[in-house]
Amino acid sequence: MNQSSIFKSWVPNWAIIGILFVCLLHSMILLGVYTSNVAYAASFLDIEPEDLQFAMCVTYGTLLATVLIESRFSSFFPTKNYLMAVFSLIGMTIMASAYVTHFAIFIILRMVEGVLMALPVITIRQLLIERFNSKNAVIIGFTFYYGSLLLSTAFIMNIAVWFLDHYDWKYMLYVSGFLQIINVLLIMITFKGHRITKKIPLYQVDWIGYILVLTAILSGAYFFVYAEKKYGLQSTEMVLMLMLSLITSGLFVFRQYTHKRPSFDLNVLRYANIRIGFVLFFLFYISRATLSLCHSAMYSIWHWEPARVAAVQYINGFGNVIGLVLAAYFLMKAMPTKYIFIMGFTLLTIYHFWFTFLFVSDIALEDLLIPYVLQGIGVGLLFVPLVLFMVSSAPEKLAAASGTVAVSGRFWGSTIGFCIMQHASVYLHKKHFLKLSQWVTPNSPETQDALSKATQGFMAKGYTPDDAHTLAIKKVFGTLSQQSTLLANMEIFTIVGYALVLLIILIALNQHLKRSLTIVKNKLWIN
Repeated sequence: MNQSSIFKSWVPNWAIIGILFVCLLHSMILLGVYTSNVAYAASFLDIEPEDLQFAMCVTYGTLLATVLIESRFSSFFPTKNYLMAVFSLIGMTIMASAYVTHFAIFIILRMVEGVLMALPVITIRQLLIERFNSKNAVIIGFTFYYGSLLLSTAFIMNIAVWFLDHYDWKYMLYVSGFLQIINVLLIMITFKGHRITKKIPLYQVDWIGYILVLTAILSGAYFFVYAEKKYGLQSTEMVLMLMLSLITSGLFVFRQYTHKRPSFDLNVLRYANIRIGFVLFFLFYISRATLSLCHSAMYSIWHWEPARVAAVQYINGFGNVIGLVLAAYFLMKAMPTKYIFIMGFTLLTIYHFWFTFLFVSDIALEDLLIPYVLQGIGVGLLFVPLVLFMVSSAPEKLAAASGTVAVSGRFWGSTIGFCIMQHASVYLHKKHFLKLSQWVTPNSPETQDALSKATQGFMAKGYTPDDAHTLAIKKVFGTLSQQSTLLANMEIFTIVGYALVLLIILIALNQHLKRSLTIVKNKLWIN
């Protein structure tokens, strides 16, 4: 990619970096605008939280499939026209979402957003990397890009909370769409109109392979998201979805072996570091999924206001920034990735074991401050090194495929992580609730004392004795349910903590991770 004159001569380098970074923010908006406040977004669309999780999987899964054919479009159209068209379509799609209340139409729009999210990313990321006149340009560019993705949740959630306090939900979507118009104007003003890559005719695109892999991804995501709610393999619908995912996956693999121009080169999986990187990304995202249990406890157990929960996420974001900076420094100093991975997963292990003791009925912010920051540092420390480890583990001609494997690891890790946490929470909650409820008997002095105090409290508020007794019983069992949730969270965090200890030992013993990360000097692999 030769983009030496793609920007107009009067635009300074610092302004170009800022413009490109602003253009990358569309990823933050598309991923975070609905997941920033799940309860409100679900009520706005009249759907369940699982439906919203599936909608996010649809966007990310469509992105994953589109990455396979994205280069065909970016190489065919002139960069300026290409980016302006994509951002215009993103703005219109977000605006249209403000008027959609039917879930099926909403899912279709999320698929469109997934396609549009994938199209400009690699081009803008490459342009951003080339603006840094340093041998570490790749590290800096990746840190900027993936750092924005990590910080998107806290950033968008705080904006969402502010908007919901002052305006209607639709206005947040209007502003999100308007930001895309700003991207179009910035590109129109600062970019030249010529192309920066050799034009490749838009023919022989593997549309059949695209449809097969997209079907496999979305049906697999549907199975994992709804497995607990629809009783897993006991449901005919879930069995059909799993079979559809497996069959289309097999057909996609077969087509890649037999097609003259495959969209994904399966030879990339022959490299041990690619397989190791996929597994590490997969496990990394599963361990990240436990953070949702903390946020759930803030709402349901500790009864924190949404604005407070949103503000707390800045603390985690601060940890992300520290981790990203440390990771960039270690990579620039050519520290072996093995040691970076050990440090990152060690911090996540400490966070899990520490939080095990924090799941109590009430807690102060100061008590969870340190482990919450450690989680952010661990995530920031691992993210970019994992990406670069995978992309630099294959020959230049397979770099695009290795990047796709990294995206795949993130997608399936987050999707299956949600499934695991959902199943574990429900199962362990039921187990602990049944055990605790055995002690709540009419003959128990503790039960009678708790009911008596609760009944008197409700009667003091003006309730009749019968109503007060009914409410007292509900309060006692509500307390049992909260305690069961806390015990379930403690058990999940303990199990994940021990699993991370085992993972750290395996990393320390792994021979393929001994070498230092060497970024390929010719950066054409980014394409």
